[in-house]
Amino acid sequence: MAARVRVFLTHAPDMLANYYGDRALAELRAVAEVMVNPHARVITMPELVAAAADCQIIISDRQTPGEAVVFDSLPNLVVFERVAVDIRNIDVAAASRNGVLVTQASPGFVPAVAEWIVGATVDAGRHVVRYTSQYRRGDDPEALMGRQLRGATLGVIGYGAIAAYLCDIAVALGMRVLVHDPHKTVGQPLIAATKDQVLAEADFVVPLAVAIPETENLIDAVALAKMKRTAWLINASRGNLVDEGALEKALDERRIAGAALDVGRAPDQKPSLHLARRPDVIATPHIAGLTPEAIEHQAVETARQAASLIRGEIPKGAVNTDKATRLVRLKG
Repeated sequence: MAARVRVFLTHAPDMLANYYGDRALAELRAVAEVMVNPHARVITMPELVAAAADCQIIISDRQTPGEAVVFDSLPNLVVFERVAVDIRNIDVAAASRNGVLVTQASPGFVPAVAEWIVGATVDAGRHVVRYTSQYRRGDDPEALMGRQLRGATLGVIGYGAIAAYLCDIAVALGMRVLVHDPHKTVGQPLIAATKDQVLAEADFVVPLAVAIPETENLIDAVALAKMKRTAWLINASRGNLVDEGALEKALDERRIAGAALDVGRAPDQKPSLHLARRPDVIATPHIAGLTPEAIEHQAVETARQAASLIRGEIPKGAVNTDKATRLVRLKG
């Protein structure tokens, strides 16, 4: 009988519980011998190289990169899977050079992230966090005039899956919705707009563009200067889209009303602390997609990717199949 394929999961214990789960782990163990990160923290690259020396598949959490040293040092490695859509910290070129397949998961977090954005707009308009914080301090907060979503303008930059889902919700709530995406076509009741129009007219500006070099600091000092003083910036996409120095200055000068951030440039793409602590910022620690449904979708998908590969099939999510010369080692 052929030896079972060996899989190494990089998830630390808390990540394993929150970002992989029992169902996915059971599916993975049904098809392979599974080892897990023994450390109560993100595993380092030297530790990963040592721990996965006899493994054919590595399944990595979003915090664990796939640096060139992993692919150059593990001759038995055949596949490097990512339990996330984002593979920017995986050296795909190094993987390809060594014949290793890289896979990514599909976005099962669309409803969860869109719902977080809706919640952030409600909070921004109705001061929920501010009141709650004041009450918890024992203060009697002053009642401030709020803003209802019906009749307000939502401005979305980038029209992918999350944006489409979010826009449907916003329309149902009676919002006017502006969308800017030079690569997509939108129809009524959405309003196709230029980026400048979105920035100038929206009460809530939501950047949802893909994080690529061309969108680095998409929301910079120039963009922030075009926003209304009463407008909120809401970012649940990628921290790379926002120039944090420019945002801090805009907030200091009260050029905009505030920002709601689930992502930023801190470790694990969390909001940076110097922004998150501000009273004009609503911040959460990169949890917009942290729901059982969203997490299980991606975790189970990676378990099933492994099962497919062991059967000799190429799964959806493979990104460099034409370079994956080691795949033949999994057959039979």
